[in-house]
Amino acid sequence: MLGVGQSFPKFAVTATVSTDKDLSKAFAPVDESTYAGKWKVYFFWPKDFTFVCPTEIAAFGKLNGQFADREAQVLGGSTDSEFVHHAWRTHHADLKDLPFPMLADVKRELSESLGIIDPNAGVCQRATFIVDPENIIRFVSVNDLSVGRNPEEVLRVLDALQTDELCPCNWKQGEDTIKV
Repeated sequence: MLGVGQSFPKFAVTATVSTDKDLSKAFAPVDESTYAGKWKVYFFWPKDFTFVCPTEIAAFGKLNGQFADREAQVLGGSTDSEFVHHAWRTHHADLKDLPFPMLADVKRELSESLGIIDPNAGVCQRATFIVDPENIIRFVSVNDLSVGRNPEEVLRVLDALQTDELCPCNWKQGEDTIKV
């Protein structure tokens, strides 16, 4: 698995960006340069139409404005196709108005480059990457397939990384950093 300090891989996928019935408006190409100059929060889930995944996706959606306030773009993804993402968003009340793209890594190229394909289940692990504007991975977290992650913790870590200072345990935005 790629880790902190490594470059996020180059990729090109189709993303589901809305529930529009006109699929030319519902899908958009996304690659590593689409959000150049921004922080990126990539999070991956095992499968669409499952049970834990929509709770996380909806939670990231609710915090999207706070990520955007920090010049960070949230991008979610799995190895499901853009059509499956579109159907799920269309038919799941909590996902209809998602404000971020759902990446369709159907060829598994991005997931394999990141090293997050679960060896037993053959799906994406529940992995999160915070990537800085220079495309360097600054944070990685992976949960068991059965345990949802905490998007508020991801936001807290982003805040800490953006200070470019030493941040103590449980540090929150606005608190003092460590001065050496």
